[in-house]
Amino acid sequence: METTLAASPYELERGKPMPTLTRGAIQANVIVQLAVNYSASYRIASEVALATVPDGTTPDIVVYPARPLSFANEPARQTEAPLLVVEFDSAPQTTAETVDKTFRYFAFGVRSCWVVFPALQGVAVYSAPATFHFFHGDEVLKDTNLNIEIDLKKIFA
Repeated sequence: METTLAASPYELERGKPMPTLTRGAIQANVIVQLAVNYSASYRIASEVALATVPDGTTPDIVVYPARPLSFANEPARQTEAPLLVVEFDSAPQTTAETVDKTFRYFAFGVRSCWVVFPALQGVAVYSAPATFHFFHGDEVLKDTNLNIEIDLKKIFA
């Protein structure tokens, strides 16, 4: 007899599963690599709610142009599109559901979308809806829309 656990408040609020240690570590590695190499140009943040249509979404990582933080009167959902969103492919969400989010992000005004596949140790970098390059192994991820390059060995370490 299989036992299923009820979804946690985190999962219910965000509509996605709790991160595993591996996924959390890879997410931290992506943030660190972006911050170390690009913090002068970009503001990097995690778990920022966006006012996308129809129901809003909360990407795992967002990247905005560099700017000071707003400490007062910040909206619950950002109405300005980030330049980049990063999503992680993880169960129980299907890969199709994760990829479908990229269409919503581009419609919202995002310039690049990355989908990280921890099990494959790879990243699909979408430059437009349904247009992507898959980076894996010893490759250097190259996002030509934002002039970002990251050695995948540093993400999947």
